[in-house]
This record gives sequence, C-alpha cells and structure tokens, in this order.
Amino acid sequence: MRGWKWFSRYGIEAVQLPKLHTMAAWPLEPNERCFAMHLLEKDTAVRRLAESSGYFAPISANWSINDLPNGGYLMAVLARTMLHEATKKKIAIMTASFIARGAPGDAHVLLEKVAASAQFERFEARLVQNNAEKIRALGTFVDEEMDCAFNRYESAAPEVAALSQCIPIPPMPTLALYDQVDVRLDPACAGWMHNRLADRSEFKGWIKFRDERPHDAVSLLVAADAFPPPVYASQSISAWVPTIELSVNIRKLPGSLWLKCVFRTRFVTCGLLEEDGEIWDEAGELIALSRQIAQYRPFGSSKR
Repeated sequence: MRGWKWFSRYGIEAVQLPKLHTMAAWPLEPNERCFAMHLLEKDTAVRRLAESSGYFAPISANWSINDLPNGGYLMAVLARTMLHEATKKKIAIMTASFIARGAPGDAHVLLEKVAASAQFERFEARLVQNNAEKIRALGTFVDEEMDCAFNRYESAAPEVAALSQCIPIPPMPTLALYDQVDVRLDPACAGWMHNRLADRSEFKGWIKFRDERPHDAVSLLVAADAFPPPVYASQSISAWVPTIELSVNIRKLPGSLWLKCVFRTRFVTCGLLEEDGEIWDEAGELIALSRQIAQYRPFGSSKR
C-alpha cells in the first residue's frame, strides 16, 4: 500500500517506447509558472512527446516511502496527463490498477480517450518504465459547472481530536512523503507507533501540504493515499500491504488547507483487505471518498 512495501507478481507485455528527453530542456507553461513554488506541480509535470502519442513523465523520489513512489502521487501524475487532453476539467473519479512497482526516474504515459458524452469524458492512461507497464488508470471528467444543487448526508464528518492534540508522523529518511505532507493522527489511533495497539483498524486525523499548497483534485489523490495502512493500528507494522487497486471519487474542492480524514479496514481475509476512506474539510463538507484493495502478507510468509 503506497510504498509501505508494495510489489507485484504480475507480468506485462513489453511496450517499445521512444527515446525520453530531460525535463530541464523544456520551460514551464504559463499555468505551471503560477504554481512553481509548490513542489507537487513540479513533480507531476508532464510533456507531450512529438514523435508519439505519449507523454514524458519524470517520476520524483520526493513522494516515496522506502524508495518506492507513493501510489496517490503516481495517480496524480496520470491525472495531470489526462488534464492535458480533457475538455472537461473536473476530475470526478480516478481508478488505478497497480500492475508492478514503479521507481523514481523516467517514465512514459500512454493516453487514450475511451469515451465522451454530454456529461462525461473518460481517459485511460498507462504508466510505463523500462518498457514494462506499471500502472493502468481510468479517469472520469465532468464540467466544472456541473450542478450540485442537491446534497444529502446520511453520515456526519468523523469526530477527530483537535490539531493541537494530534500526533504528527515525523519526517524520516526513508519516508520522503512526510517531508511533503503533514499528517497528524488522532491520539486514539496513534498507539501503534509505541506498540500500543487498537481494537479497530482505523486511522483518523488531519493532513495538509507542508508548503501550504491549496488543494485541487490532483492534490486530493495524494491525500487519499498519504495515511499509513489502517490495519497497522490493530496489527502494527507486521505485514506487507501492497496496493492492488485504488479508486478516488472527488465530490468537491475543499475550502481549507487542513483536511479531516478517516480510513478504515474491516475485513482481512484470504490475504486481501479493503481500506475505505473519507476526506472532509474544516467546514464539514464531504470532499472525497476512496476505496483501496490491497494484499495483506505477514512478514516471513513464503511468497515474496
């Protein structure tokens, strides 16, 4: 899950790519210059390759855990690529299948529009490194002016301790992701860091970018995958939890830098688990929902 020890045992047919070029040779576009002070813009920037239908996408190490790029960050790269060709600019749904582990370095994104209607536009993106497919994602886009006149909440925002009472996940040399995002856990679910385990596999807390970057749909993909796997709250870090699939449904953009989040796992069976997430802003508005399916493989198991 994320880079918390993710791997893949799936093969993929090799894809022959054109020669990639260094990003430094290309100037930023005007809209990218507006956000040049924020690292996520720099690290998700892509450029279309003139000799092919693909895009050059350098994958940064700035969003890694144990030297593996975070899955939400990789989805953000693919979303930025889709936005280059989408005429509808609001991301409604992003779903990614993680086929093999990615790595910092050059990558190629193959992009295809798969459907378009009056309401929706859909794209498929494939992230390829070293002639092997790593991720395949589907993105659904809608008009930015899409009507949101009817709202009904049958559940309220989670009760989370005040920021001043929450426990930050500290930046550490092998967890580059937490140099970029400030994640603070409710004390009720932070005992796992001191071997005090909870009865429930649940993490709740707060998140924002350390460089005070405002949120958009691309950044919400990172936020949806930035908390540790919630099964660690009850089981500690005793297993590999590699992501198989992650889907994020974005309802609206937040009105605050700090986001209130809860992620829960209820069932660990047959080597699989689910992680259901909710992201809310400080005004109590639902921002996004996520579901992640991952493997649960205790350390020392025979398969690697």
